[in-house]
Amino acid sequence: MTEPLDVTRLQRRLAEFAAARNWQPYHTPKNLVAALSVEASELVEIFQWLTPEESARVMDDPGTAHRVADEVADVLAYLLQLCEVLGIDPLAALDAKIDRNERRFPVAGDPGA
Repeated sequence: MTEPLDVTRLQRRLAEFAAARNWQPYHTPKNLVAALSVEASELVEIFQWLTPEESARVMDDPGTAHRVADEVADVLAYLLQLCEVLGIDPLAALDAKIDRNERRFPVAGDPGA
């Protein structure tokens, strides 16, 4: 049976993968952010000329779905590696950001707003 997926385990696998290939010297924050931007742009490229309706159905085509999943994986991999290098807990950062957004953008009619 395989171990369940979690962020820490995936970050460890990415670090081990890079270490086995001696890539750590290249995994600087600047390089990781640049790679993240490139991969995000490759994801954008898939959707660039689609109508809103076509974009909503992008996962219906197996070939396109595979490309989207691969680019999402690349974006996430570089983001997790960046967090590892900078010492950011990505889940804690997201949780804190949602908290700030809830205060910044209260629900209309919320008596606490």
